[in-house]
Amino acid sequence: MAIKKHRSGATGRMTVMVGVLLAVALVLPHARRVLAEQGSSPPALIIPSNQSPAASTLELPPLPSRQGAIASLPVPGLQPGQELVIPTRELREQPGYEQVTVTVTDHSGAYVTNLQKDDFRLNVDGQQRPIEFFRQDLNTPVSIGIVVDTSGSMQPKIPQARIAIAEFLRNLNDHDDVFLFAFSTRPFLLQPFTMNHEMVMRRLALLRAYGNTALFDVIIDALQMVQHGRWDKKALLVVTDGMDNSSGSTLNDVAAQARRMGVLVYSIGIGDPNASEGPSLAIGPFVIGGGGIERVDAETLRMLSTETGAKTYIIRQVGDGVALRKACEQISLELREQYTIGFLAPDPKSGGYRSLGVDVPTHSGVDVRVRKGVDVGSAPAYASDPPPPSMP
Repeated sequence: MAIKKHRSGATGRMTVMVGVLLAVALVLPHARRVLAEQGSSPPALIIPSNQSPAASTLELPPLPSRQGAIASLPVPGLQPGQELVIPTRELREQPGYEQVTVTVTDHSGAYVTNLQKDDFRLNVDGQQRPIEFFRQDLNTPVSIGIVVDTSGSMQPKIPQARIAIAEFLRNLNDHDDVFLFAFSTRPFLLQPFTMNHEMVMRRLALLRAYGNTALFDVIIDALQMVQHGRWDKKALLVVTDGMDNSSGSTLNDVAAQARRMGVLVYSIGIGDPNASEGPSLAIGPFVIGGGGIERVDAETLRMLSTETGAKTYIIRQVGDGVALRKACEQISLELREQYTIGFLAPDPKSGGYRSLGVDVPTHSGVDVRVRKGVDVGSAPAYASDPPPPSMP
């Protein structure tokens, strides 16, 4: 009788083990599929405009002590000799360290990309300062936020915007991490930061035109969110066709945030900057009366680009989308044709805004584009751990 009980217990335990193994076999493929769909980077959170993102900023892990101002961070997928060049932790932790992105073009608008550190001269508040860090950004990954206006007046333009942004994504570095915002009366996070660009493309299908235009609010939110990207080089692409008509923030708020953050703010404005403003009513995707919603705020877009060293494209009519696609292509190209310069601002303890000037005295006739100044004491975000290889 005791033997029968022993055998019965063993059989029960065996049955339980088989059941557990079958459950694992069924769940494991699903778990892998979910992880693949989620991309390689953790979801970024929307940071309210009145909060600092500093506590959540991704930090570079400690590197071995090295001589000089440059260190290399291996990134899976890059060819030998193409490691990400970054300033050493020792340099970055010095008070007053700042770095900026510089774009150099010749008289025809072509990028000048063969320059070296000694070709540049940098001035802070009119005083020349030594360049402590220098990098050519040919293979430098970028953290990029894409911000798309989906207010009611964008209804006929959304299809072309989807195509143009998809082309922009195809032209990016495989290691760029990207998030996608849509906005009308308020912002909608359609895709948190990811290096899976196909996932971002799929989210473009969610773009739907409706409501008003809270342009200032969404740019402030996006500037804060992009600080959570893993790379030290950061940019926004803003696509809009209107004037702000529902933000709680002001233009001065946006300008101040752009100066503090040091993010390249590229923009594509669709519409006529000189269109007359008249009374209008937006009901869902429909616009009744007036021309105000059709007038693009080119002045604000250009101001943000000038402040940050980026560029604005104005497209008066979207048409078949060729001009829109061309603008997206040019922006993705420019991100690979730039330089990064790091320096130590004088008297960092006093903090505050410092005007900035960069020129190339060794090459006459070139045009140099860089942010107009830096806010000393605003801690920039630097690269985090090397990302895993891109998802297939």
